[in-house]
Amino acid sequence: MKTASTIARYLLGLVFLVFGLNGFLHFIPAQPIPAVAGQFFGAIFSSGYWVVIFALQAGAAVLLLINRYVPLALTLLGPVIVNIFFVHVFMAPAGLPLAVVVVILWFLVYHRVRSAFAGIYQQRAGE
Repeated sequence: MKTASTIARYLLGLVFLVFGLNGFLHFIPAQPIPAVAGQFFGAIFSSGYWVVIFALQAGAAVLLLINRYVPLALTLLGPVIVNIFFVHVFMAPAGLPLAVVVVILWFLVYHRVRSAFAGIYQQRAGE
């Protein structure tokens, strides 16, 4: 399991480094976007929120690739992955297979460092 987690960490880091940098450098050609997803992405880009999203992706990817602060990187990527997954479920199903792979990779890496998240699974705050 250690080897699978390490491979998953590198793959997850690579995926988010490539797509995070692509948000700034645009080296992957743009594909046609379905109408509703186009409106959603239009709002993200016109508001400037895209800078935050792609910076979080690239920064967390670097942390995964250098194997430092991996729980922090997973915490930063978690909401991004949830949004990616549901955008593909509800608005752009063509990208759903890659989104599912990313979710699986996230859980493989999480499984290795799950002890770092133990505190958030308590029913009550430390009393």
